[in-house]
Amino acid sequence: MKLYFAPRTRATRPRWLLEELKIPYELVRVDPAQPPPELQTLNPFGEVPVLVDDSVTLFESASICLYLADRHPEKGLAPAPHAPERGAYYQWLLFAERTLEPLALELRRGGPLAEPERKRLDDVLTVVERALGDREVLVGSAFTAADLVMASLLHMLVHAGALESRPRLVDYVKRHTSRPALRSAMS
Repeated sequence: MKLYFAPRTRATRPRWLLEELKIPYELVRVDPAQPPPELQTLNPFGEVPVLVDDSVTLFESASICLYLADRHPEKGLAPAPHAPERGAYYQWLLFAERTLEPLALELRRGGPLAEPERKRLDDVLTVVERALGDREVLVGSAFTAADLVMASLLHMLVHAGALESRPRLVDYVKRHTSRPALRSAMS
């Protein structure tokens, strides 16, 4: 298994998940300004992340996370395919990628959000807080790939100062970003 990776990109999520899984993989560090020629054949945009696993080649952070969690069900990073929590697991992982990420990236770029985007971000964060309730994870009773993706995006918002009035979400981020697998992925 091989992961094409660059720090501080969406590739951090699949690398974190690989570390959670504790499986062997080859890490190919990529300079986004000068990607290796083979990356263009693996991803039409020549971007990271790309995962190559035997005959399977995937790009897009969420698809790689879903694939890896399913490929190793014994690690418990996804609810079983027919478990009642499976639908919510898909929902929250994709909600993070599709709904939260564009707003987080806009804040990360340093630009102030326009009023409609500020309202949307507030609504999105309220939805996440309500989903968590008093639980430590989004789905079921254990950390999943959905928590990994959500925590990574909320982490951006912590650094942008957007969660100062939401201690519940800050606690969620701190708990999950302090996991040893993320520290390994960041090294």
